Formats: sequence, structure tokens, C-alpha cells
Amino acid sequence: MLRVGLTGGIGAGKSTVSALLADLGAVLVDADVLAREVVARGTDGLAAVVAEFGPQVLTAAGDLDRPALGRIVFGDARRRAALNAIVHPRVAQRRAELAAAAPADAVVVEDVPLLVETGAAPGYPLVVVVDAGAHERLRRLVEDRGMDPDDARARLAAQATDEQRAAAADVLLPNPRRTDGAADPLPGLVERLWHERLVPFEAGLRAGRPGPVPAGVPGAADADRVRARVERALGAPVQLAAPTGWPLRVQAVADEVSAGDVTGALHAVGYVPAGQDAFAGADPGCAVRLDLVRAARVGGPA
Repeated sequence: MLRVGLTGGIGAGKSTVSALLADLGAVLVDADVLAREVVARGTDGLAAVVAEFGPQVLTAAGDLDRPALGRIVFGDARRRAALNAIVHPRVAQRRAELAAAAPADAVVVEDVPLLVETGAAPGYPLVVVVDAGAHERLRRLVEDRGMDPDDARARLAAQATDEQRAAAADVLLPNPRRTDGAADPLPGLVERLWHERLVPFEAGLRAGRPGPVPAGVPGAADADRVRARVERALGAPVQLAAPTGWPLRVQAVADEVSAGDVTGALHAVGYVPAGQDAFAGADPGCAVRLDLVRAARVGGPA
């Protein structure tokens, strides 16, 4: 099974991409849907929201009044953090439960609007970001969804910047406004992503097979994402050679690794065994060689 984190700023077209991937065969886990479930009437999540924000965030029927709650939190970072502390852990638990129930050969696409903002991106083997500029997203919110301009600006300001999302993206899917009458390229981009990267990645990860060496050369952003994933998985700092070519070379001191099941922890972020104390990335778009070494042998990645 391969877990893919899908995100994008509000109005970018993330729901369109998730639907396209689902049509291709992905198992879709939608965090927006789960965020509603965990604060539905009768849940402990709704009780916690009311305790924090007061009964004014309830409708007359006793459901969560989402617009009323939005007016409270989207202009106030402190109140928004309080809401996130209630909702995000409950959503994360449900996402994990649904992913665990997926078939062994599934590509599980987790549609997570705040994937970058919550710092969760390094926990996924692959992150896909749907990209549309802030001005275009504002236009879509106001013109297409009928949102109040001030509310739309507040929601945009509460999210990560375009640059922050791009830095977290293993795959950046552009979805700008089209005014030339040409066919929308997004479905073709998604289909290519599915067949050329997601399906081979899942198959390699399940078979314990390292990915091929991709064309081109890695960049600094590739190296940063590799470092973040490996450090999160191992609970230890890593050394990463300057990216001069594929595969990226990573080294971690085995004595500092805190993960009890190192193989399982690395498998969860896309790595397979490649020899004694060695691992390799199964992602066909990002070749990585990871070595665990004893402290006495540390001298920089090979």
C-alpha cells in the first residue's frame, strides 16, 4: 500500500484532482469529510468545540454552525489553533483507521487541506500539491463560490503560502485559470502521475524493490524533503550529501535511531531494505540510498 498526501490552497482544485485519482482506482480518504464527521451532533468532538467556543457555534437544531465558527477562527490565530487542537487529532486517527483498512495493493490518497500547515507532509511517502496562484484562488472563491471577499482573504491568509506548499511538493500539479479555450490539461497530468509514478511506487514498495534512477538531477528541495522524511521516520538527525546526481545519499547514525522497527518506520515513508543496514527509496521519481552507520564510522555520506 502507498499513502499519498494530496493538498492545495483553498480554491486550487484539489477536489477535482482527488476525484480524478479516485476514478483511476485510488482509495480516497477526504479530510474535509472526516472533519465534519468528528464534530457531528453527538460526538465528543462537537462537545469539545462547544466547551471552547460557546453555544453560539451551534445551530438551533444542535449541529455545528460552521459559518459562525469560521467567523471566530479565521481572523484569530489563537482561536484557530484551539480549534485545530480539537479537530486535527481526531481526523488523523480516522485517516489512519481508513488507510489501515485499505487493500494491501492500494494507492491511498489522503486529501488533506492543511497538510503543510500542520507539519504532516514528511509523514507521507509522496506529497502532491495542486497549485493555483493566490489571486486566482481568491477569484474562484468570490466569483465561483459566492464567498464574501473579506472572508475569502481571511481564509487564504490562514493557510500556507504558495512557496511553502511548493517546497513540500514531490509533485506540483498546475491548475491555473484557462482563458484560451484549449482543453484542460489537468486530467492528462493526473493520469500520467497515476500510471508513471503512483502505481509503480506502490508496486515497488510492496515488492521491496528500489525505484529506478530518474532522469535529470536532484535539487535542494528534493534533498530537504528526503531529510525531513528520514529524520521523522528514524527520530534522529541525518547527514545528506550535496545533491550532485541521483541517487541522493543519506547517512544516519544507528546508535541515535529511536525507531524500534526501523524497517517498518522507513517503509511507511517509502523505503525498502537494500542490504545490511542499508535502505533505498521505492519512489521512481526520487532515488535515495540510506545507510545506517555506527558512530565510529561516520565521516559523511558515501
